[in-house]
Amino acid sequence: MAEPKSPRLHWEDFPVGQVREFGGTTVSREGVLAFAQAFDPQPFHLDDAAADASLFGGLSASGWHTCAMTMRMMCDAYLLDSASLGSPGIDSLRWLQPVRPGDTLRVRMEVLQARPMASKPHVGLVRCAWTVLNQHGTAVLAMEGWGMFRRRHAAGDPA
Repeated sequence: MAEPKSPRLHWEDFPVGQVREFGGTTVSREGVLAFAQAFDPQPFHLDDAAADASLFGGLSASGWHTCAMTMRMMCDAYLLDSASLGSPGIDSLRWLQPVRPGDTLRVRMEVLQARPMASKPHVGLVRCAWTVLNQHGTAVLAMEGWGMFRRRHAAGDPA
């Protein structure tokens, strides 16, 4: 088995004000239907006629599916190459517009706060705002939350 590689990104690599843009996931009809069948089987996520008659006016991805696709883009863009220690949670989440089969999604991430964790000096907290945009530049999802990352050099650690 291959040795795990050292993470490239640590808490210090997420300064306040930093903006990252990433992604490019195209939403498939099959993916919308499969996710809905497994996790959110509401008719407007599964059935064209029901979706056409709904407030959405057509088949749309579950908001939770949009969150899952966003998480995958985050993992591919930076989390899997970081010293991520998970997250204590999301403070806000809004689904702003329907996500349709054929849409291509990208993420804009802005670092809002960054501070060492008082109780665990080897851990840094990062609060971010993520906006998911479709191919037209329309925001379809907005969320804010915290991530925990290992610090390269915590207070008191040898440099």
